[in-house]
Amino acid sequence: MSSEQDSLRHSQSRINAYRALTSSSLIALSSRDPLLTAFELSWELRRLSRMEQEFRAQYNEMREQTQQFATSLLDHARTSYELEVMLNYNPTGENWDPGERQTLDRLKLAIKYKQKQFVSHPNVQQLLAAIWYDGLPGFRRKNRIAQLMEVVKLGAMFPVYSIIYMIAPSSQMGSFMKKPFVKFICHSASYAFFLMLLGMASQRIEYLLIELFGNEWMREILANWKKRERGCIPGFVETGVVIYVISLIIGEIKALWTDGLIEYMSDLWNIVDFIQNTFYVIWISMRITAWWIVQREYWDGLDPWYPRDKWHAFDPMLLSEGAFAAGMIFSFLKLVHIFSVNPHLGPLQISLGRMIIDIIKFFFIYTLVLFAFGCGMNQLMWYYADLEKRKCYHVSDELPDFDNQEKACSIWRRFTNLFEASQSLFWASFGMIDLMSFDLTGIKSFTRFWALLMFGSYSVINIIVLLNMLIAMMSNSYQIISERSDTEWKFARSHLWMSYFEDGDTVPPPFNMIPTNKIFRKLFKCGGSNHSTKSFIKKSREKAMIRHDTVVRLLIRRYVTAEQRKRDEFGITEDDVREIRQDISSFRYDLIDILRKNGMCTPMLDKEETNIPGKKGKVMERRLQKDFQIGIVEGIVQAVIQSEKEPKDVFSQIARAIGRKGSGVDKKDWNAVVRQSTIAMDPIGSTNEAMQRQTRRSLRRQLRHQPDSDLASMDPKRLLEYNPNLSDFTPITRIAYAKFMLSKNKPDEQLNGGKTNDNETEEAPRKNSKVLIMETSTNVVPRPAIETFKKSLLKSTNSSVNKQAGLIVKAEVKSPSPIPEDSIEEEISKQSISSATFNQEKKVEENVQEQQREENEVTSERETLDEQKEEEKNVQEQQRKNEVKSERETLNEQKEKETENDKRQQSKNIKENNSDNTGQKTREVDKEIDTKKYVESDITEKKLEIPVQTTKLQGKSKATGRVIGGWI
Repeated sequence: MSSEQDSLRHSQSRINAYRALTSSSLIALSSRDPLLTAFELSWELRRLSRMEQEFRAQYNEMREQTQQFATSLLDHARTSYELEVMLNYNPTGENWDPGERQTLDRLKLAIKYKQKQFVSHPNVQQLLAAIWYDGLPGFRRKNRIAQLMEVVKLGAMFPVYSIIYMIAPSSQMGSFMKKPFVKFICHSASYAFFLMLLGMASQRIEYLLIELFGNEWMREILANWKKRERGCIPGFVETGVVIYVISLIIGEIKALWTDGLIEYMSDLWNIVDFIQNTFYVIWISMRITAWWIVQREYWDGLDPWYPRDKWHAFDPMLLSEGAFAAGMIFSFLKLVHIFSVNPHLGPLQISLGRMIIDIIKFFFIYTLVLFAFGCGMNQLMWYYADLEKRKCYHVSDELPDFDNQEKACSIWRRFTNLFEASQSLFWASFGMIDLMSFDLTGIKSFTRFWALLMFGSYSVINIIVLLNMLIAMMSNSYQIISERSDTEWKFARSHLWMSYFEDGDTVPPPFNMIPTNKIFRKLFKCGGSNHSTKSFIKKSREKAMIRHDTVVRLLIRRYVTAEQRKRDEFGITEDDVREIRQDISSFRYDLIDILRKNGMCTPMLDKEETNIPGKKGKVMERRLQKDFQIGIVEGIVQAVIQSEKEPKDVFSQIARAIGRKGSGVDKKDWNAVVRQSTIAMDPIGSTNEAMQRQTRRSLRRQLRHQPDSDLASMDPKRLLEYNPNLSDFTPITRIAYAKFMLSKNKPDEQLNGGKTNDNETEEAPRKNSKVLIMETSTNVVPRPAIETFKKSLLKSTNSSVNKQAGLIVKAEVKSPSPIPEDSIEEEISKQSISSATFNQEKKVEENVQEQQREENEVTSERETLDEQKEEEKNVQEQQRKNEVKSERETLNEQKEKETENDKRQQSKNIKENNSDNTGQKTREVDKEIDTKKYVESDITEKKLEIPVQTTKLQGKSKATGRVIGGWI
């Protein structure tokens, strides 16, 4: 099935592809512009995380990895030049040369792609701060009071700076006006003046000044204004507000035209400005509408000016006042955005802004609950609320009787319709509604009880549950946001700073409505030939690309070097573990080869064996044999089934093929080769259990080839040697026990008769098992290896065999009995076999412990005896060498003396000398023969002492019936 039809496969393939693409090594070594690649991948992963909610964690993890890589490149920038080249590079836009005004195109792209870690990096923040405070040297070194005085002076001078810039933008003061920090102060001062006008308008400053400082003539004018308030024209303050609103709208239109609709709407503060300006537009339009209605009524001969309390509920003048009040609220809240540059108020503003999402979630659920209970309460109480309304308006339908029916006029609105019921429930959350509101005229007891029950349920759900849930959500959100509030604040501050780095919008409102000299010059020079040629632009871009490639190459080299240094400093890596595993596998084969060369019984290993998995492969093989359903791996099962050689175990071959997938053809798994050639372990169960089963099989196989075994002999004394626990029973009972064990072992022989291994068929029967086994173990395997192997098998066998299994192991049959069975003894044995078995099971555990202690003592004595014999052998060998040496010296002296005597008596007695020499040589030869015999006899005695002792010790072990690791 293709990925187009299988959605899961498509998603998994896409995740794997992006996991490869987001690798820092791949980006660093394959991309010419790694920063751009990291930004685009991060933005794409952000989009995919929102599109595929199920795999959001995986996409967010990869997005975090790409952001970390882009940020790590900034750590390796060593000079401001390298940082500027990175942040000002734009392959398709305006080129930047060192020394010119920085465009920061790459940083703008990082802000667009929400690379918050990259933008909040200390190196980037240091560069932005240097650009931000350009034109005010030493400003950051001043104290707070001096900085405040400098800011106040610049703010008060913003009209002067604006006028000079409009007249001469290239002058010294005009250039000073372009500085980012100065521009920010001028715009902030202009907005503060706008807020001051709003405050004055809300307090009706004209009326207040005339009442305080005006004369009689002014007071008469003020009275006339109050009389004609409906549809009046704006005053001086309101006119200033209207001018500011128009200038603010012009600035927003310019920003929308420059950035585009999508980019404009991505900033939440632009949405706030849009809502604010919308309310102001409604205010202006409603004031114009009210003026037109008043003028129309006046032209019709009607009196349009009447008191405010007689106006219509939806009079345009009232609607304009409501819109103006709402726009004023949003205007004052805009100060929070300006305060984001402050290091103390900025993080708090970011935290509050993020908690708005929690408030919106809460109000969605709260509105649902409020609407549900509002519908129920209105359905239940509307009739009785209508009765209260009639009592209130009993005099006239327009004038309520508050003097006589104050209660009815107060409570009839509570539940008269759905809107009023919802309002009542909303204010009930703050304790503004009491239970007296349910004592309506004509209400019945059941209706009142049911209404109170519904109101109580609403109070529990809303006040106890929802409000506390909102508090918990806001607390949790604030805790999460506060941990990364510094990064969020630096990102928001950088976004604000960047808006003042760009050209345009230099003059603040309301001066931005007046065309400047710069605009006129652009209009008159629009047809000139001031544009750069294509060849010049191409050369400039090539130079910029060379600079960028050089810097990126240096950063990548430093990054790779740093990563390699981190891995070198790390203690153990995955490569080290793999190397150790390979060394262990090769060492295992070398060890078996060494043991084979030293004459030990080792498995037959072939280096050309096929690869078999290790621990994971065994686990997989066990699952397959348990019929555990594992997904079919493509190509593996078919390859195993269709192989030319029929495998003995299909499941084992599949597990081996799965473990072999992805590895080379010549790669060998020596762990599996050794396991195959030694013991065929059971794939189900632990290794200890498989070893115990192998031990019992080896014991049975060894006992079957011993014709003179203790059980088959039917000798009561030999049966005591086989099992010392039979000493408490009579000889007849012992013989019955032997027959029972022989008859019990026959079914095992029949079952295992056709399943013997090759090693079992190759063994020949031995007449004297004790001597032969002793000789084999003594001549073939060195003593330390035998003892070590016996101890390990003994430990594994004794730790897991239960009481009954221990009894069977110690009493298993060795060979068919040569003595004919006796019917009388057989009857006696049937009667006593149950009691013997019962007693045997009780004592078997004590016997195992006692045998263990005896074996430890024998082993320690044997080691001590070996050491003593070795020392004696060395001493005797040294003595023998000394004696031979002294005898040789004596012989040499005698020969010299005889030679001298021969020379003296050479002329006298030649025959006597010859006879003497012959006798002397004969004595020397006899003496040497005696010496050789003495040495050979000594060596023979030493050689025979160890086998004799070994036979004695092993015989003792055999007498106790101790089975050591499956070998006797």
